[in-house]
Amino acid sequence: MRLNCNLKRPKLSAVLVELKLKSHILEGLAEEIIKHKAYPTDNDLNDVAEALVKEPPCLREQGTFNGCYGWKISLKYKLANFRTKLRGLGCYEVTINSLKNKAQDTFQAALNMKKPRRAEVNYCPQHPKGETTDTLENQRIALLPEIKKRNNGHRVTEKMEKTDECFSYRRQEVPQGQPLVADFKSRWPALFTQNEMDKEFMLISTVPLLSTFFAELDRHSPRMMEIFRCKGRAAGRKMRHLMVAISRNIDTGANTSMGQTVMGVCVIQKVGAEPEDEPEDIGVLIEDVEVLSGLGNIAIACALLFGLIYCLNLSYPPELKCTFEVLQKILLNLDGQRLSSKAQFLKNKLLQ
Repeated sequence: MRLNCNLKRPKLSAVLVELKLKSHILEGLAEEIIKHKAYPTDNDLNDVAEALVKEPPCLREQGTFNGCYGWKISLKYKLANFRTKLRGLGCYEVTINSLKNKAQDTFQAALNMKKPRRAEVNYCPQHPKGETTDTLENQRIALLPEIKKRNNGHRVTEKMEKTDECFSYRRQEVPQGQPLVADFKSRWPALFTQNEMDKEFMLISTVPLLSTFFAELDRHSPRMMEIFRCKGRAAGRKMRHLMVAISRNIDTGANTSMGQTVMGVCVIQKVGAEPEDEPEDIGVLIEDVEVLSGLGNIAIACALLFGLIYCLNLSYPPELKCTFEVLQKILLNLDGQRLSSKAQFLKNKLLQ
């Protein structure tokens, strides 16, 4: 008896995915995603779902508008189940959001979630293998006497390199305890230097702060100055006034009392100095505390102020929200695919 080899096979796209197979696929995807992000964004899940149905058409859903919406929702719930399992195993990045770790006024599961919001890669990492909170606290205490010694910068740097394990300790302390800047500086004084802040930002975001900031600033500055000069109306007049002041190093009258500054760069001039004279000191103020001083120029101070916002898990000041968004998403390309309308307009102008 001969077999009829010309029988029509069912279309691959019409094959329904069995529940067990779907569960197995979701399990594998969730395992891979959780290695990179415990809290992926909606755009991340969209990208994964679209990539999943792109190659094997049998996985494409016929009843959804994009063929993968159901996969995205199922993946979202699968990741939530994974986070529950990780919470039971003691993963700090998810246990920090458990109800028992929330304050009484925020005692809701979805309220005040502590998770990466500005493309942080190591937002709240686990302690290194073999280390505990007590052992890391001992390392922190052992470092404090070295700070008080004179001309001991090289020794402090060596100690900081040897105590990189304390990075996880600091990162867990910041979002959980939300310490005041003055208190945190007193506990980690060695961190508040230009080099250490650059290293800390690199550990958090995997992006070198100062080198990337200045490379992109040099790249965009000519076009940015041209855009500012061409701006019209009242905003243009104000901008041209500032541009003239910048080109002549003239004080624009924007000085405020250091005691009234929540976050900013401070430039201290000598008594009787002319506006074009070199400043006596340039530093960074946060919460009325001078956290950095002796910086080379204002550009370095601005870059380090941005790095401090990441290191201390601070929110952008409302009046400077768009400015810091440009620094983050255009200059440093952190979460650069999600821009506000103002930042997108500026980026389009810069690339013309």
